[in-house]
Amino acid sequence: MTKNYNPEKYKSLLAETLPQVIEDTRELERVEKIIGGLLRTGENITPEEEKLLDLLSNLVEAYEDEHYPMPDVSPNEALKFLMEQNDLKQRDLVPIFTSSGIISEVVSGKRSISKTQAKKLAAFFNVSAELFI
Repeated sequence: MTKNYNPEKYKSLLAETLPQVIEDTRELERVEKIIGGLLRTGENITPEEEKLLDLLSNLVEAYEDEHYPMPDVSPNEALKFLMEQNDLKQRDLVPIFTSSGIISEVVSGKRSISKTQAKKLAAFFNVSAELFI
């Protein structure tokens, strides 16, 4: 359970966002917009917002798994693809990996992505952490 989690605050967030199973692109876009807002709060995210972010991310992941299945690719290939699609350079990911040397090793396949890094990458790219594990 999330630290200092307040069920009443969480209930209020749920009532405000009304999360539900995503069945169409309209609902997907609505949920992604909420996720984007939560991610913009950065380190100031509350435990209740973090819990909501987890729930919404799971809903998006379930929808995408069903409607946009991903081919099996290696974690470093997935990272390279996402970097290319988002016009990112290795230096743009230093906050996630802490050094350009580690990023270089990950991108080249010489080093694997840790679970912590996978979670950070998932939040950064708004994808499932499973993609990087």
